[in-house]
Amino acid sequence: MSREVAAEPATRGAQVSRRRMLGFSGLSVVAGAAVGAGLVSAAQAEEKQKPSDGVIPFFGGHQAGIATPVQDRLHFATFDVITDDRAKLVALLKDWTAAAADLTTGRPHGAGAVGGIPEAPPDDTGEALGLPASRLTLTIGFGPTLFEKDGKDRFGIKGRRPAALVDLPHFPGDALDPDRSGGDLAVQACSDDPQVAVHAIRNLARIGFGIVAVRYSQLGFGKTSSTTPDAQTPRNLMGFKDGTSNVAGTDETALGRHVWAGGADWMAGGSYLVARRIRMHIETWDRTSLKEQEDVFGRTKGEGAAYGNRRERDKVDVARLPADSHVRLAGPDSNAGLRILRRGYSFTDGSDGLGRLDAGLFFLAYQRDVRTGFIPLQHKLAASDKLNEYIQHVGSGVFACPPGVRRGGHWGDTLFA
Repeated sequence: MSREVAAEPATRGAQVSRRRMLGFSGLSVVAGAAVGAGLVSAAQAEEKQKPSDGVIPFFGGHQAGIATPVQDRLHFATFDVITDDRAKLVALLKDWTAAAADLTTGRPHGAGAVGGIPEAPPDDTGEALGLPASRLTLTIGFGPTLFEKDGKDRFGIKGRRPAALVDLPHFPGDALDPDRSGGDLAVQACSDDPQVAVHAIRNLARIGFGIVAVRYSQLGFGKTSSTTPDAQTPRNLMGFKDGTSNVAGTDETALGRHVWAGGADWMAGGSYLVARRIRMHIETWDRTSLKEQEDVFGRTKGEGAAYGNRRERDKVDVARLPADSHVRLAGPDSNAGLRILRRGYSFTDGSDGLGRLDAGLFFLAYQRDVRTGFIPLQHKLAASDKLNEYIQHVGSGVFACPPGVRRGGHWGDTLFA
């Protein structure tokens, strides 16, 4: 898969539009001007928004898009940093923060898509003009290769790589595509409108021209997990409810125990993200008997109740489930209370050229520590989960997602301080 290259950096306002126009005549521009003013402006705009505007606050102690109620659509992208200049990277993070603060309030980026200097490209691409914020959240994460790559301390932060940001091991059954794995930076855009999510990633990519390049991106629809347990549990493309025991976004005790990173370092209040592209062999699944399907999960397809129960949320008696069923192997009662916060989405990306749909689950899971969260759980599932007959992990990434942005700060300011 070829890597896309992002378009031109843009900061904010008419001053930046003029800078861009001057750039066409051969002058180089260093991104990052007016970021502080931009953050203040965006914060003021946020305060004026009403809840009915579909605005989820960008600023706060934790990044939005983790414990936030899960939206309907996803655009996830990872980026390779193509400069070795630390100052340029930090300037980009400041520019991205200013843009994110605008976009999540439903405002266009910078001076907008229209009304600027006719001879210069507009600051905003314009496809979200007239659309509301649609609960857009933007969440950033830093991959292991941002800290060190091929033994090189690229940006003077090698010594600040968290111990919990480990490279994921190879699990049995993995068939990972390197072009759909890894990445120095990851940005998760979630929204109730797919155009709003795509617009956000597109504008961040063009702001980063010359500093970052898109490594891969993934569109998702049909949330497969919920952080609001009082709501209906979504279904995956196999037609089953999964993730009944997901961490609730309002359960501060559970979030503190299982999701938010602790300690006193730059990651305090952040979280660790594992992203996995899981291909489902849905043609084989669709020819499997209902009894076999239910045995694979250990729950009924209609109600979603675990075997032996009448309702989905009844307490699970793992002894009544098949030993190799997904619910039995993945549930907290079988894993000493281990829980992760899942925000996965379904995807369909055309066909594989062999008459089969390229479809499945884009798995997103947040946790306090990957070493005690996803890794031991996936080792267990990869070894004996009956579901493995119908799925394959084909893409992977792990990222340290820093705490939320305080007003006047920027994404990654605790890391690069």
